[in-house]
Amino acid sequence: MESAFRDPVPDGTRLIETFGWWPGEGARRLELHLDRMCSSARALGFPYSRTAAQSAVAVSSDVPMRCRLTLGVDGFTFTSAPLGQGPSGPWRLMISDTRLDPRDMWLRHKSSNRALYDRTRADLPEGIDEVLFLNQRGEVCEGTITNVFAELPGRGLVTPPLRSGVLPGILRREMIESGKAQVGLLHVEDLRSATALKLGNSLRGLIDAVF
Repeated sequence: MESAFRDPVPDGTRLIETFGWWPGEGARRLELHLDRMCSSARALGFPYSRTAAQSAVAVSSDVPMRCRLTLGVDGFTFTSAPLGQGPSGPWRLMISDTRLDPRDMWLRHKSSNRALYDRTRADLPEGIDEVLFLNQRGEVCEGTITNVFAELPGRGLVTPPLRSGVLPGILRREMIESGKAQVGLLHVEDLRSATALKLGNSLRGLIDAVF
């Protein structure tokens, strides 16, 4: 398949969007999720139809649902399951020993080609809720399933730039566009000196975090 990537897209690769659905509200931030999927589909050379994507999202439930829309060369698939209870209390963090290459274009796309993240999440040590990755320059990137936000004196709420090697998260985009967060380089020292640490994704929202 043709794509903007220098190397061939591995067979079986699928784009992934995970979001919440609530009774009386519907799918939260769905249009932003479809924007990201469309952008990634163009980069990977996947056929994409927004109408087909919207039609694939079909939920009927009286409880909040966790939804997963994927896209491959064969089209869309959609699944949903009860969302369950959200995080209680701050998430405890650690830093991964693995350093990310900020030039890796796969870091910019939510896809099935994220084995490191899945493996790290599956192997969380006891007492740890999230693992953060740094890049080869020592800059903070993101967690296995979350973007990072640090409240810094004189800077406000700061989240790392895409060039550090960061997925363009949907909640991250909403926070930046609303002026609630700004983009800036972060290092481990910033996280340790922050007045507050937050993790976030579109499904769960903002989560308090501590080292």
